[in-house]
Amino acid sequence: MAARFCPQGSKHQADDRFRRSRVQPCSRRACRPARRERQGRRTQHCDDRLCRLLARRRRGSCAAAQALPQLPDTADELSAVARDVGAAEADIHLGRDASETTLKRAALAQYGIIYFATHGLVAGDVKGLGEPSLALSIPDQPTELDDGLLTASEVAQLKLNADWVVLSACNTIAGDKPGAEALSGLARSFFYAGARALLVSHWAVDSEAATRLTTSTFELLKKEPKLGRAEALRRAMLAYLDDASSPRNAYPAMWGPFALIGEGEVR
Repeated sequence: MAARFCPQGSKHQADDRFRRSRVQPCSRRACRPARRERQGRRTQHCDDRLCRLLARRRRGSCAAAQALPQLPDTADELSAVARDVGAAEADIHLGRDASETTLKRAALAQYGIIYFATHGLVAGDVKGLGEPSLALSIPDQPTELDDGLLTASEVAQLKLNADWVVLSACNTIAGDKPGAEALSGLARSFFYAGARALLVSHWAVDSEAATRLTTSTFELLKKEPKLGRAEALRRAMLAYLDDASSPRNAYPAMWGPFALIGEGEVR
């Protein structure tokens, strides 16, 4: 079984089975920029609910908070991977349904794959946020249970039994505070919670590249189930690097953001 969480998605619908809603959270810095931003048409939006959340965490004003851009590739990414692993529609959570409440109430120990496609925040990205977090959808009334940010300490309290947790987000291998050693933040918390392998990122990843690398990895595993996760990721990276359709594909920043930590072989 596989559970997938994607708080943001594209406006169009690539598969009629999956309904999507759009959310526009805010933050100081943008990871995984949307296509329209890379084309030079930068947009900033502020969701008042997240502004209130950030204001509370920052103990100050939300006026300086910039919008996290939409991630138009993530819903397609989730849908493609879901088809490759045969995930049930009920186990795919997009838009508003991709919330802390949904995650914390799910029987996560029943899932072999748990997949997040969203924005990642490292400690210090937002003043007052002292630990790495994943940005999920923001509730109308933020609470201690669900304030829209799944922090490393909250991850450590989850009960997992997952062969693989995929963190298709920015800087998910980062430490628990600025200058801390790698793997001391979200990654360590997921291992503590019960994950046996993680797909994590070293830096702020390009959205299209992340989608292509992750979906290609799962496509390879579907075609060759005995391949192993580490080898599938390696082949996906090589295919991206060898694609001469754009000179950007040769840059390590594009093809090399992800690392597989933990069990990489077939179990």
